[in-house]
Amino acid sequence: MAPEKRPMERIMGPQIGDFIRVLHEENGVVFHLEDTASSIDGSRVKLSGGDTLAADFVVVGIGVRPRTGLAETAGLILDRGVVVNAFLETSAPGIFAAGDIARWPDPHSGENIRVEHWVVAERQGRTAALNMLGHREKFIAVPFFWSQHYDVPINYVGHAVQWDEIAIDGDIVAKDCLLRFKREGRTLAVASIFRDIESLKAEVEMERQIAT
Repeated sequence: MAPEKRPMERIMGPQIGDFIRVLHEENGVVFHLEDTASSIDGSRVKLSGGDTLAADFVVVGIGVRPRTGLAETAGLILDRGVVVNAFLETSAPGIFAAGDIARWPDPHSGENIRVEHWVVAERQGRTAALNMLGHREKFIAVPFFWSQHYDVPINYVGHAVQWDEIAIDGDIVAKDCLLRFKREGRTLAVASIFRDIESLKAEVEMERQIAT
């Protein structure tokens, strides 16, 4: 169950959301979307919509929030995370933040973003460490992640909180596609299924745009 209308729609849009739902349903998954659990009593889960589900065990994913208590106590500037500059330095000179907690100025989208993915945390850790040692290296890596569904990998490059167009090349149902998430004609992110080379080319193009 989930409060959304489609799985992963907030990140990948309605087309991929519908595809993911059908793919899982073909493998025996039953969704209860636009619904949440109001209570769990032993082996019974009551939904906010009124239905009750029997379950041998329940796995709950409720999301996470960045732990900003220490940063707040230290007087650092916060914005749904710890605000850092292009060098991952916080509002306190000499103090750096990286990973899930850091909100940094993304040079590709032009927005301050925070990404909860281990690859971003790993890359930012390297940049923050170099800058702690006196280097002045900006963090300009293009974020990416992947999501595996049975034998279907979905790759995502870039970061698009909002978009006004999704341009689809190929056939999502045939598992051969590339989707470009655009705002005002500019591609902010790309999602692909079995289009690895094109996904890598899109990442290179985003990096080239940053460099210029």
